[in-house]
Amino acid sequence: MNPLTIASVALGIGLVLMTVLFIFRIVLTWYPQVDTDHFPLNLVVTPTEPILKPLRKFIPPLGGVDITPIICVGICTLLREILLGQQGLLTMAMKIN
Repeated sequence: MNPLTIASVALGIGLVLMTVLFIFRIVLTWYPQVDTDHFPLNLVVTPTEPILKPLRKFIPPLGGVDITPIICVGICTLLREILLGQQGLLTMAMKIN
């Protein structure tokens, strides 16, 4: 297995995992009273908060709803398609080699 294939698989897994975590964050915004400092929910909050916190400075809540997780899902999906999609950059580079 060449390094490009390994990087492609790792990047794909990472982007899918982050997309799933952001989707869980979207669901958590529906329940603002839930304590996210304890075990099952801190596994969702800890990896996503460093990405969401700077975005909140630029993107204010719309009607009291935090839309930054929705934007992050879109960004992760777009990056996955651009890099690893059927005609993605890394996919095409693997076909050349």
